[in-house]
Amino acid sequence: MRLIWRIIWALLLAVVVTVVLLLFLPADRIARLAAEQIQAQTGRDVSITGNVSMTLWPVLGVSAGKIEVGNADWARQGSMLTARNAAIGIDTMALLSGEIKITNIEVASPTIRLESRKDGRANWIFTDASGDAAIETGTTPDREAQAFSLQKLTVTDATLIYDAESSDRVSYSGVDLALDWPERLGAADIQATLRPAGADVDVVARIESFAGFIAGDVQSLSAQIKTSGGSLSLNGRASTMGDVAGRLGLKLSDTDAFLRALGLGGADLPRGLGRSVDMTTDLTLTSDRRLSLRGLDADLGGNTVSGAADILLNGTPQINAQFSAGALDLTGVTQGESAGAASGEGVGTGWPKDRIDASGLAAFNGEIALMANSIDLGSFKLGKTRALVKNERSRAVIELREVQAYGGTVSGEFVMNNRSGLSVGGKIFVKSISVQQVLMDALDMERLTGTGDAEMSFLGSGATVNAIMRSLSGKGAVRLGQGTIQGLDLNTLMGSGKGSGGTTVFDSLGATFTMDAGDLRNDDLLFVLPNFEARGKGRIGLGTQDIDYLFTPAALRANSGKGIAIPVSIMGPWSDPRIKPDLEAAIDLNFAEEKAKLEQKAKDLENEAKALVQGKLEKELGVSTEDGQSVEDAVKKKLEDKLKGELFKLFD
Repeated sequence: MRLIWRIIWALLLAVVVTVVLLLFLPADRIARLAAEQIQAQTGRDVSITGNVSMTLWPVLGVSAGKIEVGNADWARQGSMLTARNAAIGIDTMALLSGEIKITNIEVASPTIRLESRKDGRANWIFTDASGDAAIETGTTPDREAQAFSLQKLTVTDATLIYDAESSDRVSYSGVDLALDWPERLGAADIQATLRPAGADVDVVARIESFAGFIAGDVQSLSAQIKTSGGSLSLNGRASTMGDVAGRLGLKLSDTDAFLRALGLGGADLPRGLGRSVDMTTDLTLTSDRRLSLRGLDADLGGNTVSGAADILLNGTPQINAQFSAGALDLTGVTQGESAGAASGEGVGTGWPKDRIDASGLAAFNGEIALMANSIDLGSFKLGKTRALVKNERSRAVIELREVQAYGGTVSGEFVMNNRSGLSVGGKIFVKSISVQQVLMDALDMERLTGTGDAEMSFLGSGATVNAIMRSLSGKGAVRLGQGTIQGLDLNTLMGSGKGSGGTTVFDSLGATFTMDAGDLRNDDLLFVLPNFEARGKGRIGLGTQDIDYLFTPAALRANSGKGIAIPVSIMGPWSDPRIKPDLEAAIDLNFAEEKAKLEQKAKDLENEAKALVQGKLEKELGVSTEDGQSVEDAVKKKLEDKLKGELFKLFD
């Protein structure tokens, strides 16, 4: 027993002496000892300088004016951590047993650089100073990495840099961060405030098995991001290598404000296409930035869609997606901010002159298949639609594969190109559509009714609807079956010469046309009616919203079977065109033969009268006319000859 007590007293004396010696050591010397111990355990260079204060038991505490922790030898950045006014507390007993158990870290204005590589290396996974401890990769290490835990971390005004191989480098400044990780093998709670663009972005997350997470393992997590404009939530699994899977929720009252708060530049999206968002989806994101969305349901601010998408996020997003929708309102795209104002304007006031924002065409490349019960394009209304949108470098091609519209079908393609200024064009084929409904939506005209087919190619350019309509060029053809012309009664016109009001029923209509500088021109319009036919030619001002057109209806059985035609002039703005018969032209058309006979008879009478007058004058004056000589000239010649004779007598 005496031997045992002597050993105990010797150990106690050694401890007391050691503590006394440590207490009398200068603080900077103790800081160097602590730095050397941390370096031995982590394999990283550690520097503690400036005003240093220390505590030894039960927590090894270091408070310094500046602290710097070196990076892994393979890292491309500078030190892993540099900070001023840093305080670190390390559990002394755990440290003596070989475990790095940091009880707390408080850091002001640090710069933290985190790096990871595809092979599993991460600069937050430590080895000891000997370098014998291997990092877990595809091979089995000789011995495990050092046990590491951080119970509490408080960081203010930090600069955080994260560089994952094959991904864009992420850098944030002005970051406030709090980590609560009480058990090394347990969960960690994280609260952070980032300010990438000045506004606060609050992040709250809980990560299960946080030790495995920072070692690169996939772990369960729940996270939420809140900032001005909305919030994002995720419940699922993730790893520090960038692999994420789970249920994503997105609730944005202002998408532009949300993106700007995240430092992503914002997005001036069209109304109904994402200015506000309420979306849920199953998300999978791989470390090479391939994003998969399944079971997506989204309200984009009035338009609801569901579907799936695969997106490659390196550079400009590359999208391959399929969506379905109910009633889809795209007037925010076709009419911009002027949609509300334009809808209240009457025809004749001109097309909207607000600038069209087509910058959204640069937001992605790829293909999007769409099925919708109906689509409202502003000027045109479509029924059930199946379409494919192909977009490449700000040029979108909309293929209309199956479109029900105006009682018929539409096919073709529509192109919007914003590579060097906005232009629109396309080729459209329609079959069995209601002409009156189309003209009402397109031109607010309802005079022509009927069902027909048409084809058209067109091209326009400009920054406004007005500029595009005034620049339209192209060509096309129209063929109609039985229909009517409202406001024009050919039967009354043929009977009385007055054709305003009433309705004309026709059996068929056909025409071809060309467009140039916003003017549509046609010279082969043909109506066929039971007892009449009507031809037409003229100009329709698509840009100026006016018309200058001449119809020439002919009564085929009138005038003893020879027919009679009365041209009708249609002139003026679309809102109030003037329709009136051209009677002078009607006379020229219908009585040309009679007019010619009358003119010849009048000429004959005139010649006969001239002959009688000439004979009378010759007899009375005693003169005779030579061929081609008038009586007046003959009289003048006779008088001149007589005067000459009298003059010569003066010389006799």
